[in-house]
Amino acid sequence: MRLTTIWICLLLLGIAGAGIGCSEKGDNRNPALSGGDTYTALNPHFHADWAMDKLWEDGLAEVAIYDAERVVYKKKRNFEYTLITVKEDFNQKHNVKTDDYTRSDLFPVMKVNEFCRIPTDEYPYHYLTSLFIRRENPLQMHKLTTSSQEWCGNTFKTITDVGASYNLYYNSYFDGEGEGNRKLQKDLLLEDQLPYTLRSLRFANGLTFEANVLETQQTNKAGRMTVYKAIVSSTKAEVGGQAAWQVNVQLDKGKTNSYWFASQYPNELLRQHTWDGRNLELKKLSRYAYWQTE
Repeated sequence: MRLTTIWICLLLLGIAGAGIGCSEKGDNRNPALSGGDTYTALNPHFHADWAMDKLWEDGLAEVAIYDAERVVYKKKRNFEYTLITVKEDFNQKHNVKTDDYTRSDLFPVMKVNEFCRIPTDEYPYHYLTSLFIRRENPLQMHKLTTSSQEWCGNTFKTITDVGASYNLYYNSYFDGEGEGNRKLQKDLLLEDQLPYTLRSLRFANGLTFEANVLETQQTNKAGRMTVYKAIVSSTKAEVGGQAAWQVNVQLDKGKTNSYWFASQYPNELLRQHTWDGRNLELKKLSRYAYWQTE
């Protein structure tokens, strides 16, 4: 795919803040060394080698389709949500998926794409978020890009690992936040990575721990970048007669997200309920090379 085609795709697809309407105001380093001891306190609760299973070496992507709900303009909207998980090899120079596998600067990531198109009474919202998480550490987000498109305009954000911190770049159509950069603390998880990262938990009844969680970036504004001191807990559950683990992430008083994962590897996300009404229910799961056109 040519670079111009890739850029057009980024502009045409994206994940953004469905609840925000038009009228609202709105390196050269070894990537293996990034992160350091950032996640030391969280590491004991997760399987660091979760994504090292040979399942992810088959060259295929896990494609999960969900029946979804989200509140837009104070009304619940129904739509399809697609969550794609696949192993990719990045190159250090360009910090993107490589086309040249003979390079000496390659490192593996797990790409998680989150896409949907939400119809409203006047026009649709298109959202796409791409997360690239270190394969050898499901806690460590290496790069995120997220964009939104609707009739009011485009918004694009990227968060990249720059060693001691994350760098956020944003380009929004809202007054007061048109374009800029911010530094973000490193010792955090992104709310948008939780449907993937929580799959690697060492699930247990009564498991409880704290984690810094950055609010969802699937919005059409730069936002406040709120970081919650969240309480994460897990318990045995059941979804449609299937054994599962329920993981609650209490972001704040009155703000709790719940995720249900299959009890057997690879612990697919079966259901999601968030405090602000971003709900998912798995309806189809398959593995295939979705990028092939033949």
